[in-house]
Order: sequence, then structure tokens, then C-alpha cells
Amino acid sequence: MNSRPNLLAGENLPSAPKQKRSLEKLARLKSAGLVLFGEKGYEKTSIHEIAERANLAVGSFYQHFRSKRQLLLTLMDDLLQGLSQLDLGAKAFSDVRNSIRELLGRAFSRDLQYLGAYRAWSEASLADAELGQKQREIQEWTSSRARALFEHLQRMPGARPGVDISTLAWVMDKFFWSLLAQALQMPSKELDRWIDSSTHLIYHALFTDPHNAGK
Repeated sequence: MNSRPNLLAGENLPSAPKQKRSLEKLARLKSAGLVLFGEKGYEKTSIHEIAERANLAVGSFYQHFRSKRQLLLTLMDDLLQGLSQLDLGAKAFSDVRNSIRELLGRAFSRDLQYLGAYRAWSEASLADAELGQKQREIQEWTSSRARALFEHLQRMPGARPGVDISTLAWVMDKFFWSLLAQALQMPSKELDRWIDSSTHLIYHALFTDPHNAGK
């Protein structure tokens, strides 16, 4: 599995805060950035607006970030950090279908907290070649994690032989990123239906007999 991309490598961020008050300010700036990026996108959101939404002076912003771009990179790095903590099957599933559904639900629950960042990231990475390269690295990493999960599932009873795991992982990873991009405008019930459908597709792509899988 590829290692998680470090989006902040070489960014020369201001020193990380240690005092409680500074940490609270940083959290408020991140929260404000998520909301405004979600509402307005990357280009139409200004540093002044982020500071104002956080109820802080603009100078406080520059104590934590040198640019709006660094804030976006930090938010996306937080997203990747959360995804890296998901357990993708170190132990056997007792109920394969429900376990896949639960795992997808937990992954999207993490992602949904960062929808604003992902909207801004999708916009900024089209105009910024360096961010575009980082996005490719992110997708290589998430695709490798999907591949590791599917390889784990394929070793379980009832799994189909000869499934092209690499292609399945690549296709599903592309689908998940596309679904995340649409989730801002999607009611929660509709998103749940898409997750249910994704579970169905993955399960039936990998398993032949629903009565034997997972036993």
C-alpha cells in the first residue's frame, strides 16, 4: 500500500500553536474555512472573510497560515489523516455485506466533515499544477487502500476467483471521489442510498454466494 501523501511537506507553516487560546483560534479558522469554502468555493473566499467568520483579526490568520492555500492544504491533510485511521480489515468480517456498508459509512462520515475543503480543493487543483500533482498522489493512495481491502475480502469464503482487483479498486475509488464532490448538494437520505448501492456493487463484484460469504 502506498504511504499517505504529506500535503504539508515543504510548506514552511508558522510554528504550531501550543497554548490553549492559540489552539482554539486555529480551530476557529479551520472551521470558518470549511464553511466558506463550501459556500463560495476557493477563489471567491478571501482571507478577510475567513478571519471575520472566525471572529478574529486578519493578523490572527497569518499567525497560523502564510496564505489561503496553506489553510486549504492543512484542511485536506486533516482529511487524509482521518482516513488513514480507518481500519480496512485487519481482522475477518463476521458479516461481509454489513461490514462493507459500515466501513463505507464511517469513511463518508469522515469525508462529510471536510466537504467544504474538498470543493475548494477540486477547484484549486485544476488551476494549480502542484496541487494537481498532489491530487493524483491522493488518488493513488486511496486507490491502494481500496485495493488492499478488496484483496482482504477476496481471501474470504465465497469470494469470486479471478476478479481484477486493481481495476475494481480504481473504478470504485474514482466513483467515491465523484460522489464526495456531489455530496454538498445531496440530501443525506440520497447519499445513504448511494452508499447502499456502492455496498451492493462491491459485494456482488467480489462474492458469488451470499449465503456462504463471511461464514
